[in-house]
Amino acid sequence: MRPLSIEELSPFLSSPDADAMNFLNEIALRFPDAISFAAGRPYDEFFSSELIHRYLDTYRAHLLAESGDDEVHVRRMLLQYGRTKGIINDLIAKSLLVDEDIDVDPESIVVTVGAQEALYLVLRALRRTDHDVVLSVQPAYVGFSGAAQLADMQVLPVSSAPEGVRLSDVRAILRQSRAAGLNPRALYLNTDFANPTGRSLDIATRHRLLRLAEDEQILLIEDNPYGVFSGDRESVPTLKALDGSGQVVYVGSFAKTVFPGARVGYVVADQRVVAAGRTELLADHLAKLKSVLTVNTSPIGQAVIAGKLLENGLSMRAANKREIEVYQRNMRLVLNGLAAAFPKGESPDVSWNVPGGGFFLLLDVPFETGDDVLERSARDHAVLWTPIHHFYGDGRPRKQMRLSFSHLSPAEIHEGLGRLADFIRA
Repeated sequence: MRPLSIEELSPFLSSPDADAMNFLNEIALRFPDAISFAAGRPYDEFFSSELIHRYLDTYRAHLLAESGDDEVHVRRMLLQYGRTKGIINDLIAKSLLVDEDIDVDPESIVVTVGAQEALYLVLRALRRTDHDVVLSVQPAYVGFSGAAQLADMQVLPVSSAPEGVRLSDVRAILRQSRAAGLNPRALYLNTDFANPTGRSLDIATRHRLLRLAEDEQILLIEDNPYGVFSGDRESVPTLKALDGSGQVVYVGSFAKTVFPGARVGYVVADQRVVAAGRTELLADHLAKLKSVLTVNTSPIGQAVIAGKLLENGLSMRAANKREIEVYQRNMRLVLNGLAAAFPKGESPDVSWNVPGGGFFLLLDVPFETGDDVLERSARDHAVLWTPIHHFYGDGRPRKQMRLSFSHLSPAEIHEGLGRLADFIRA
């Protein structure tokens, strides 16, 4: 057979988004001694393979108690394909109520293969024709723009702002897109400690955004993998907890709060859908899509999540108390280290934002941070970070970099900031 041309394959494969993760992983592998402020992964010093067995046993005991010691039922639940919507939906619903004051029917939840599948399912369901588009606060998580491209759905960028999102820009984009004959279906955003900016929506902006969404009849896709990781959470409820009119589709993940390797996320889609004279849940239709995409989410992976939930009173905040302390400590160390390395009013002119939690912050520097500059940083100074252009998906270098502090030790932060300061000065 003749060689295939890239033009014969999915357009996504020629986009900057397709190469982003591969490039960053390749840089890390080529420079293994570099200290990485690039990887947005959870702190793994508390991980243990023994915990997997313990959580499985905890959930198995829970199933036995529920089924009246029916071993056959338990074996099928854990080892067969399992229900497409998931097997731990009731526990996730209870956890959302405990942690976030989100009160939803377990049937409105679809347990997914990470939050990534949840995003794809939502976009694929909303995309009916070429006119359907989605708005996204930018810079944004690269996985969302990638999922949108796979769903053949155009993304219209909306400006970020210190308060999280520029609402005037949302209104303007909605007006312009409709005038152009497009059909905006939803706005995607991280509400708490966003990736990559670290920004959160304040309470006033959340209320205004919900009113805007209701007035404009668009959905809000609230992706909230980092909301747990705040010292005091500042008493700011999620959009979903404030949602009184069914405008919010809520996407969650256990990758950061339990184990990334479990590959378990979920989506709360309690919107009503009228079909053939019946009223169903949007979650029911997402499950139909999932049934031909991944069939189901690993029951064993779900069982591990369920075991941790059961051992912690169904609270992921309680389950991550040690991790929250580590992330808050690391954030303080990075902020204090940056302040010491780059005093205000001195050259070079470097600035940064101060998030209230999460994994990330943005660093403004006096040069463009392209991939070639990252390679120089890795080669000459043994320090990694993420060029911000990867979160715009356009390949255009900007004078910003994302720093991740979640997985590092205090010694690595101290040494890494020294290397980073040397690189920036150079």
